[in-house]
Amino acid sequence: MQSTFNHENETKTHVAMIMDGNGRWAQSRGMLRIEGHRRGMETVRKMVEAAPELGVGTLTLYAFSSDNWKRPAAEVEALMRLFQLYLKREVKKCIENGVRLSVVGRRDRFPQRLQRAMERAEEASRHCQRLHLRIAADYSARDMILRAAQRVASDESLSRELFARHLSGEPHDGEPTPDVDLLVRTGGEKRLSDFLLWECAYAELFFTPKMWPEFEKSDFKQAIDDFRHRERRFGEVPVAHANAA
Repeated sequence: MQSTFNHENETKTHVAMIMDGNGRWAQSRGMLRIEGHRRGMETVRKMVEAAPELGVGTLTLYAFSSDNWKRPAAEVEALMRLFQLYLKREVKKCIENGVRLSVVGRRDRFPQRLQRAMERAEEASRHCQRLHLRIAADYSARDMILRAAQRVASDESLSRELFARHLSGEPHDGEPTPDVDLLVRTGGEKRLSDFLLWECAYAELFFTPKMWPEFEKSDFKQAIDDFRHRERRFGEVPVAHANAA
């Protein structure tokens, strides 16, 4: 089976990751759940470093869903501190390595200091082009679609591309974020969990039982290699079958 993934479109590949299993990984080792999230930050760093080498141009990470506010207050507060710490520690490193950082999702429910940290990170890395790292925080795909629909409800000239720009909050004069090519979920679960539902319309899915803190660069490479050997038809009939008909 021939893959459509080749060197020509390598840099345009968009990989999305649901980073599942942090808390379970920690609990299975007799540690507090937050220790799993701390270890998960190290995995994020590894994936960001590996992505350009694997031909990934856009990497979207599901860091905090809108439903995660339902978790115990102590865990939510600890996650906020970790997010702030990540932005403080990693932005300089991202810029040095050509990584542009964006945050997608709601922001108004985050602490003001964290909102300011997001804005500073985005502005400082805006010029970087080697990799676009998108962090989905307080994110719900259904809510994003609903808000985008409300903004453009009276626009009769609306196209899919324009709607997608409204959905992501991107400026209309910039390059649009491509649809997701490959979605990877760790932790053994096999569902999308309200993540990038529009953008994943034709995404290839890769599920692994490995928890996020134990996910390595070699696992990322395995997912990419698996993706490269899939035939992506986007609703069309394979050429060989079409000719046979």
